[in-house]
Amino acid sequence: MASMIRNPVTNANSDRSSQKKKKKKPSAAMSKENQQQSHAKWKSEAQQQIYSSKLIQALSQLSLNNNNTSSSPPSAPRPGRAVREAADRALAVAAKGRTRWSRAILTSRVKLKFRKQKRNRGSAAAKVGASVTVTGSNRSRKSRFSVSKLRAKSLPTVQRKVKVLGRLVPGCRKQPLPVILEEATDYIAALEMQVRAMSALADLLSGSGTVASSSSPPTS
Repeated sequence: MASMIRNPVTNANSDRSSQKKKKKKPSAAMSKENQQQSHAKWKSEAQQQIYSSKLIQALSQLSLNNNNTSSSPPSAPRPGRAVREAADRALAVAAKGRTRWSRAILTSRVKLKFRKQKRNRGSAAAKVGASVTVTGSNRSRKSRFSVSKLRAKSLPTVQRKVKVLGRLVPGCRKQPLPVILEEATDYIAALEMQVRAMSALADLLSGSGTVASSSSPPTS
């Protein structure tokens, strides 16, 4: 009793530390529950219907843009790539930006616009003295490429695989292993749902096409 009365500050600090430890445990459990819920969400039929509706809207908007612009600009992506980008954006919108990979997909288009603007501004200045600068840049690129190859070979196998996985998942290039694994599991589940929705949509469109061809009158 005397020690407790003499040192009230130390007792208060110990109580606070014990309360913090108690608070940390349920937060970790809550994060695990949220991960499980997010992974199970992509397997539900309701989420697949939500994504399918967003995908149809994105594809219809893409076809409208293609019809409005008769001659596509050189910076415009190819039709197959444009469809893939529209499908990925619809997937990120369905994720509501709650994950790192969905935020990276949503912000990638804005970053590409800024990069293209910078390239167009610096293209005129880069053409001056191109013969001299190109040779020097090629040599520096070759040396950098060889150094990066040597560094990649010197890394352990696990670290190399983690780097490759971080490049495959959007927004996880420089993230630690736990973040990469968490984002990868959610991203894979979302991609599986995307494949199911797109295959169902393709079956629906192919079925409607066969019905329309069979119902058309024969040409004499």
